[in-house]
Amino acid sequence: MNLVKSTGTFGFYTIISRLLGYFRDVLIAIFLGTSFLADVFFVAFRIPNTFRRLFAEGTFNAAFVPSYTSELVSSKPKAKKFANEIFNLLFLGLMFLVLLVEIFMPLFVSLIAPGFVEDKKKIDLAVELTRLTFPFLMFISLSSFFAAILNSHNKFAAASAAPIILNIVLIMILFLGRYLDDSLIYFLSYGVSIAGFLQLIFLHRFVKKFYEIRFNFKLKINNKVKFFFKKLLPSIFSSGVTQINILIGTIIASFQASAVSYLYYADRIYQINLAIAGIAIGVVVLPQLSKHILSKDKTKIIKIQNKALELSMFLSLPASVALLIGANEIISALFGYGSFNEISVHNSSKALFYFALGLPAFALIKIFSTFFFANHDTKTPFYISLISVIINITISIYYFKIIGFIIIPIATTISSWLNSIILFFYLKNRNLFRFNEIFITKFLKIVFASIAMGFFFKYLILIFENQLDYDYSTKSFYLVLSVFLSFIFYLFISISIKAFKYQDIKLRY
Repeated sequence: MNLVKSTGTFGFYTIISRLLGYFRDVLIAIFLGTSFLADVFFVAFRIPNTFRRLFAEGTFNAAFVPSYTSELVSSKPKAKKFANEIFNLLFLGLMFLVLLVEIFMPLFVSLIAPGFVEDKKKIDLAVELTRLTFPFLMFISLSSFFAAILNSHNKFAAASAAPIILNIVLIMILFLGRYLDDSLIYFLSYGVSIAGFLQLIFLHRFVKKFYEIRFNFKLKINNKVKFFFKKLLPSIFSSGVTQINILIGTIIASFQASAVSYLYYADRIYQINLAIAGIAIGVVVLPQLSKHILSKDKTKIIKIQNKALELSMFLSLPASVALLIGANEIISALFGYGSFNEISVHNSSKALFYFALGLPAFALIKIFSTFFFANHDTKTPFYISLISVIINITISIYYFKIIGFIIIPIATTISSWLNSIILFFYLKNRNLFRFNEIFITKFLKIVFASIAMGFFFKYLILIFENQLDYDYSTKSFYLVLSVFLSFIFYLFISISIKAFKYQDIKLRY
């Protein structure tokens, strides 16, 4: 496996998906802004979208890939039998969960958006829309099962391309926004579940080469299946801790008008980078790392771990610097149109600034958790993540009445840095990770290149100050130009000081 190329493949399709997601959100911002309808739709969309991120972005992989890889090394028939037992249990469990939540949806929505409860119109609409979007959970979870099998066979393209379907479906609906008026949010909600079903069909076409569905509901849960499900719940919590913190933030933010929307738009921006710097690298590394741990090849284990960490920092640090410097201009240029007014830009950019401080930590959590998962350990990152979530909740609730929604990204960042630091020390103490001789030097070079890029990006923002003004119609062009030039500058500096080497693209791990 070539780590850089495989990450590039996964990252390419993920970036396409995120860019389409951005375009989707621009259209939502134009038609809904940060209005009452926007808040309600984002709550209805947040639940399935959080589960999409939890399952589709490496969390299901964390439990499934090491176990499936072990069976695959033993024999292909055993691997297929194991996969089929997992699929049937997953299918039945998800069917039961979706039906249960649909029946008790009013209670469910009151738990995830308690701030809506006192407004009958708001809570009733949120219940109605969440009923439409919730079936997406079943489709996306089964899609993640197919994706995990493909990833185990080092096939990353189809799995990373599948989320594009959701954005295409929602964009097609949004193009009809001016004709649908208030009905738009209903069509979008239907579109979420329809897209989930289409995504499942799409992935099934590719996975047939490695796995064929065989329905068998005579449940025989052997020790291997028990072991998998014991790992699954902790892995969902630990690998998806950033998404869980964001979901908790949404719950708390529901008590402040428009706060859910501010956080949603800020979240969309930094997630573009996290998709590659944390998620893509973690997904790509896991199958190969699991195989080398099985064969006890320490040299390759250390090499893969250090290269994964280096690549993650190479991608996340400059993004964090750029978001800190240009948060206001970025939000304004990307979303500042139509119903998305200057107050919305100001509040969303404040949230983005504090999320940006935590971006490297969000990526590190993904990478460090993967090192545990490859060793069949999901409990340690689970307990650490639990501490992180408790800290996040405590800080958010305590300060929310004092400073409002902005405490949510601050609390998320603080708890995430604490999470990543504790994960690192546990890895070191258990001898599951150590730096190789070149990592520290490479890291310092990446820091230098990121800071240099930050000064260059700030210089461009000052040059294009008038063109990036809220009222300037083509401000997005000047933002894209500034980002592109800064990216080229960063690459030039990185290659010049050997923070990045072209030869890395050819290396196999």
